[in-house]
Amino acid sequence: MRFFLHEAAETELDQAAAYYESCRVGLGVEFAEEVYRAVSLATAFPGAGTPCSEHTRRLLVRRFPFGVIYQVKGRMVQVVAVADLRRRPDYWRNRMM
Repeated sequence: MRFFLHEAAETELDQAAAYYESCRVGLGVEFAEEVYRAVSLATAFPGAGTPCSEHTRRLLVRRFPFGVIYQVKGRMVQVVAVADLRRRPDYWRNRMM
C-alpha cells in the first residue's frame, strides 16, 4: 500500500520539524522519522488507527504531541493532517478527500 500527503499535511510536517530543529539540532529529523513511522504503520495496517469518523483514523506520533490523520482509499493511505494535538480538535475536517 502507498501513501499520499495532503498539501496542508506536508506543510504541517515541515513547519513542526523546523520548530523542533530550532529547539535542538537533530530533533526535527527525529520528529519527521516518528511521523513517517506512524505513516508506515498506517500503510501496513490501515485499520490500526483510532477512528475519528466513518472514514478517517488517527495514529499517535511517538514522543511528540502529534497525530497522523488519514483515510484509506483503495490501495492508498491519504494523510489528511499531521495534527498538533494541542490545537483545536478537528480543525482539519475541511480537508477530507
